[in-house]
Amino acid sequence: MRSVAFYTLGCKLNFSETSTIARSFAEKGYRRVEFHERPDIFIINTCSVTDNADKRCRKIVREAQQISPDAYIAIIGCYAQLKPKEIAEIPGVDAVLGAAEKFRLHELLDDFVKPESAKVIAQEISATNEFNTSYSIHDRTRTFLKVQDGCNYNCSFCTIPLARGKSRSDTIANIVEQAKAIGNTEVKEIVLTGVNTGDFGIQNGRRKERFLDLIKALDEIKTIDRFRISSIEPNLLSEEIIDFVSKSQRFVPHFHVPMQSGSDNILKLMRRRYRKALYQGRVASIKRKMPNCAIGVDVIVGFPGETEKDFLETYNFLNELDVSYLHVFTYSERSNTPAAAMDGVVPIKERNRRSKMLRTLSEKKKRHFYEKNLHTLTRVLFENDVQDGKIEGFTENYIRVVTKYDPALVNECKDLKLVNINRDGLVEVVEPELVTA
Repeated sequence: MRSVAFYTLGCKLNFSETSTIARSFAEKGYRRVEFHERPDIFIINTCSVTDNADKRCRKIVREAQQISPDAYIAIIGCYAQLKPKEIAEIPGVDAVLGAAEKFRLHELLDDFVKPESAKVIAQEISATNEFNTSYSIHDRTRTFLKVQDGCNYNCSFCTIPLARGKSRSDTIANIVEQAKAIGNTEVKEIVLTGVNTGDFGIQNGRRKERFLDLIKALDEIKTIDRFRISSIEPNLLSEEIIDFVSKSQRFVPHFHVPMQSGSDNILKLMRRRYRKALYQGRVASIKRKMPNCAIGVDVIVGFPGETEKDFLETYNFLNELDVSYLHVFTYSERSNTPAAAMDGVVPIKERNRRSKMLRTLSEKKKRHFYEKNLHTLTRVLFENDVQDGKIEGFTENYIRVVTKYDPALVNECKDLKLVNINRDGLVEVVEPELVTA
């Protein structure tokens, strides 16, 4: 029985696809092993959102060669679609498959026999028009379920439309069927993922269904304790969606809403489809209906043309906004994007300074959010990772908690009291009846 190991770079969407590809190997009799266990085959699923992701791909290839020098190495994912010939020149790489081919590894790679030179099997991204159902399972307590792929937005800094193609979706009927199948396992939480999740509903180039109708259908599945929306654009996060989640029994009070900049001038240069007033309104609406809702924010610093005034406008906007945490990205130039040719390049040192300021602000925001939720009763889903005799989990509104390990807690939802924040920034919990006045 030949062995195979997988390594995933990037987003939740990549994790869902890697897990699905791994199951296809198991169905054909391959034995899945860990990366360090000298497998016969390595499958590396890449990301190319930042320049660092490209460098990490090269590093992982080198590591694979050191672990198992004779192993077959195949590269898939976004970086593989964007720069297949460049990847094929990396020593040790045997095959590079593009976005339209990555789910056809068994069909295209001749039983994984090492070739004399690397194979490149990648079509133009315009040929990528099928939706491949994917979800992760047995990797984590939560499952990432892909409901949408590709993007039609063409933001000036982003390579994703070039790497994943046009927006396309699964059907509501098929997603419900997949969610029910997941519900028959031990999984308690499903995270809905996509490149542009709120744009769900496009099939064969035409909009046929709506994201709101999808979450309404999923809310009826009684075998899943909770659903979480991974990320949704502010202009697609409608009042109807916010209202539905606020009343739902299964969709948790947590939104991750990309902002990218708090300067209208920069948002315009980024070709974003909203301005900061709309973003501010969405946050206010969420908090009005769900005061304890967690709101995460993506923000990019150092975009071409971002002056100190623009940055401080973003900083001050976020400082005053009732959000829970930030994901801060330092802008890096990406080939074949309009932003890469823009004037007003921000020096790397300055980009890093701004990133540090926002990451510090994020820690303050998160701690403030945690403190506001102390002494409340909340439902926690515990993970299956145990470290130093402790077990961690997440509340419905995405607060990370920790308590003494108990095997009975693993992958269980339990109502607990949030009592204090420890020195690692995690919230400690106790049984409600143990809390004294």
